Amino acid sequence: MSTSLCFLRVTKNEPFLLLFAVLIEENENEELSEVKEKTHIKTGKKPFSSSQIKQKDLKKRRAKKYFTCTQCGKSLSHNTSLERHIKVHTGEKPFTCDQCGKSFALKGLLIVHMRVHTGEKPFTCDQCGKSFAQSSNLKIHINIHTGEKLFTCDQCGKSFAQLAHLNAHINVHTREKLYACDQCDKVFLRSSHLKQHLRVHTKEKPHSCYLCGKSFSRLQHLKVHQKIHTAVRQYMCFECEKAFTSVSSLKLHKKIHTGEKPFKCSHCDKRFSRLGNLKTHERIYTGEKPYIFSTQSYKKHSQFNCEIQINSMMERRGCNT
Repeated sequence: MSTSLCFLRVTKNEPFLLLFAVLIEENENEELSEVKEKTHIKTGKKPFSSSQIKQKDLKKRRAKKYFTCTQCGKSLSHNTSLERHIKVHTGEKPFTCDQCGKSFALKGLLIVHMRVHTGEKPFTCDQCGKSFAQSSNLKIHINIHTGEKLFTCDQCGKSFAQLAHLNAHINVHTREKLYACDQCDKVFLRSSHLKQHLRVHTKEKPHSCYLCGKSFSRLQHLKVHQKIHTAVRQYMCFECEKAFTSVSSLKLHKKIHTGEKPFKCSHCDKRFSRLGNLKTHERIYTGEKPYIFSTQSYKKHSQFNCEIQINSMMERRGCNT
């Protein structure tokens, strides 16, 4: 290395940086030779050059076989992947849940489904600690913190964090409402929404709290209720440090501090922070009394509950009304 540097002539047109370039290049060559020698001694084989490695990698990629589905033309890199894919077309579901009998085409889907019964939620959000049974649900949830909305409506430009929310929104433009209630003629975009709505008429409450026995028409309402028992209040107001069991409850509470009252009465200028309070207020003008007990009607649910409790107490005491 020193011999080659003796003959190097540095002029004004060849700056001193050239000297460093030579030193670095020779040092790298020496290190590479050293590695090759060590590899040769250790394995008894000559190491591959960078060009040989590239050629070998290219041959591997060219030799890679692709398995094509005859039904839809989709290509897959492994035969086992193709076998799994074909079940999409055949409808074969060989993996059955021993808890509820539901069947699946893939074993992985059965494993994910079993978490419904076991309650296992291995995917946790590092922002708020909320856990999920599926990684896809965690990814969707993370958008709440990042504010990212990947799905945009091409009709009005409105963006959504979830594809399902976009699909539901698109129906606003197409006005497709396929599921009608035969009790009140109300229509819904989804059969699941109609099913939930029908419980208003049937008074069905299939979801019961195992701790206190209180029943709910919706599973989500039961989950919110159960936090009362577990005392999980992870959503805190930074204004007064009051904690809540759900994001929606926190949002409603924040309106106390902001003074926001987005719901205005169509009959007078009175405004409300909650839609429910507005609806109760408007009954002054409409005369509506939706809560009926015996022969008496009530405008407010609180009055209705009070009457039921009084009647129940008197029955227990053996009073005749």
